Amino acid sequence: MRELTYAQALREAMTLEMRRDEDVFLMGEDIGVYGGAFGVTAGMLEEFGPERVRETPISEAAIVGAAAGAAVTGMRPIAEIMFSDFLTIAMDQLVNQAAKMRYMFGGTAKVPMVVRAPAGSGTGAAAQHCQSPEAWFCNVPGLKVVIPSTPADAKGLLTAAIRDDNPVLFLEQKLLYKTTGPVPEGEYIVPLGRAAVHRTGTDITIITYGRMLPMCLKAAEELEARYGVSAEVVDPRTLVPLDKETIIASAKKTGRVLIVHEACQTGGFGGELAAVIAESDAFYRLKAPIRRYGGLDVPIPFSPVLEARAVPDKDGVIQRAVELVRS
Repeated sequence: MRELTYAQALREAMTLEMRRDEDVFLMGEDIGVYGGAFGVTAGMLEEFGPERVRETPISEAAIVGAAAGAAVTGMRPIAEIMFSDFLTIAMDQLVNQAAKMRYMFGGTAKVPMVVRAPAGSGTGAAAQHCQSPEAWFCNVPGLKVVIPSTPADAKGLLTAAIRDDNPVLFLEQKLLYKTTGPVPEGEYIVPLGRAAVHRTGTDITIITYGRMLPMCLKAAEELEARYGVSAEVVDPRTLVPLDKETIIASAKKTGRVLIVHEACQTGGFGGELAAVIAESDAFYRLKAPIRRYGGLDVPIPFSPVLEARAVPDKDGVIQRAVELVRS
């Protein structure tokens, strides 16, 4: 199978959907001539023109508000927010309007919109450009939250999100844009709400997503080679809707669970994952308490050394996994 970068896979998904459906269009800051802050929409203006690749003012409230209006009146907008941190400027439009419209209109209104936003640390962009805010939005009924970890999932999940009749927040981990992997050609859909088991194991389940996935897969290889620990690695892929069945089944199988995410640990989505397992019959199969390994409860520092210390790393995953298995 041919290989694409994560960014190329996202671009291909949008391009194919715009060719298939004239109601799909892009909007956002610098997405046309410049090709987006991370180059994801490069070349799309030349194919689709300024009517369907719409440059917007520097106003996240206007971008998301206009997208919600366009969606509820029949279009399928893909709105790009330059950094996920700036979603705070559009919280009313996304959380109080887009997420609630379908419910408040008794299902007669559809809001088929996707809000794409780069998230996460690792680029040295500091506290206002490097947050991982997914947990904020998982608390909002009516809003779907997607975080692809591989190029194939980037294409397949974005295609599914564009075709969904509900608002979808699509968070893209910035350090993944240049990563490569096999991506199917042509139409490719990964259904929302279906987790992926990237590595099977028997001793411990590691649940993770986003840019933590490749790091946890490397940690799992080292756990096997150095300690003889067999780790199963599960990626939810979509936090809302959540594939609880796959997560619970893996926890029952191994009896030990380590949850890893880049976002701050306090109030992070790892707490929800832990609760899902603790409230299921998997609880009675656990051989050790569920353990979380999240980012430090600090703003992301500008210093590269401090920035790296603020989020989970491979050695930390290995250490905690070994402690769980030996407990």
